[in-house]
Amino acid sequence: MFALYRCLIANRGEIAVRIIRACREMDIETVAIYALGDENSLHVSLADQAICIGEANPLDSYLNQARIISAAKITQANAIHPGYGFLSESASFAQKVEENGIHFIGPTYETMEMMGDKITARQTVDNANVPIIPGSTKAIESIEEVKTIAKEIEYPLVLKAASGGGGKGIRIVKSEDMLEKAYKEAKSEGKKYFDDDRIYVEAFIPVAKHVEVQVIGDGKDNYIHLGERDCSVQRKNQKLIEESPCAAISESMREQMCSDAVKVARASQYRSAGTIEYLVTDDAYYFIEMNARIQVEHTVTEMRANRDLLQAQLYLMQHGELPFSQKDIIFDGHVIEARINAENPEKQFQPSPGKVENLHLPQGFNIRVDSLLYSGYQVSPNYDSLVAKVIVKSSSRTLAIKKLKVALDEMVIDGFTTTADFLYAVLSYPEYANGDASNVDIKFLDRHQIIKEET
Repeated sequence: MFALYRCLIANRGEIAVRIIRACREMDIETVAIYALGDENSLHVSLADQAICIGEANPLDSYLNQARIISAAKITQANAIHPGYGFLSESASFAQKVEENGIHFIGPTYETMEMMGDKITARQTVDNANVPIIPGSTKAIESIEEVKTIAKEIEYPLVLKAASGGGGKGIRIVKSEDMLEKAYKEAKSEGKKYFDDDRIYVEAFIPVAKHVEVQVIGDGKDNYIHLGERDCSVQRKNQKLIEESPCAAISESMREQMCSDAVKVARASQYRSAGTIEYLVTDDAYYFIEMNARIQVEHTVTEMRANRDLLQAQLYLMQHGELPFSQKDIIFDGHVIEARINAENPEKQFQPSPGKVENLHLPQGFNIRVDSLLYSGYQVSPNYDSLVAKVIVKSSSRTLAIKKLKVALDEMVIDGFTTTADFLYAVLSYPEYANGDASNVDIKFLDRHQIIKEET
């Protein structure tokens, strides 16, 4: 058994608060890191210790590997939890943490390298007999090679950088006469942003649902899933509403998707909590990527499976095994989460940071709020605009939607504009609220102009 006595949280905001709470319940001391200007953040006051690591620019603080590791050494923390975002999927950071004799709470750096390289990830998943989007399973060496593949998968197709992310190194090719230009651009963008000009090709799937499966593994022989989440309500690839179960898929497809997610976890010898993401069409699903970290929406799974994923990560690090097996996972009810961002929907969702003048967070049976807010807190303009997550559970999708609308209506955040009213409008929109939401795909918000009607 590993004596995990002090954990440094290499993050900020609501996820840092979430990790601190899990540690405190397990009698693990916590160390918060913060940048200049972040000293009044909630995670700083909740932690046992706090240490400033640099300027507000993330490159000088939350993305500065050397400073974070130095902070762990100074405070004698023997574990680091990366949260999500920032360095959470950096294989080099995970490797450096371990090389400095500190435990990294997450997957091994080898797994992160394997699944972070999109070509290697496709090969691993394909070898595990899990469906991938039709295309290449190795790096494309020439335009002629793309033309050969195009005869099988047809146009339009997508060229993607092997190390890509954030929309960089991606080109949609609608016809062969666009191919040469797109090929050169995708390779050069990959080299520019990721120092890797390898690209691969996939069929273009314009309309699909985004459904992901939560997995957790011990890296040895126990790999389990904790059900799926429908994350199709998105704006510019940013998830806004997540729910579980996904009402639009059949029970047999659900079972197969979850079973395949476990196959991927096993094939990558996955340690800790992670997510397998799929694109889902009417009659098929395809692996798109693995998120080798805890996710924003892990809360949805926690409420539906009645399991604390953060504590499971910590337990695994302490004991080398998971605190539960697949047969222990029992699902209950329908869960929906709304992400509250400090943004103005009426001004193209521009960030709207400000000071919290008045605050009331909703309460009640099966209502959970994870937040970084308190009265008087000044929301920083330097980081992600997420300020709270409201998660509810009820016996059916219809009742869960109703409960979430009541919770959002009760919530008061004065001092700056948030997306709460916009999300209320989405929840009220007939195409979202009625039936199984089978028409709610990743382009749903692009097709509909949704605003909250005043009552």
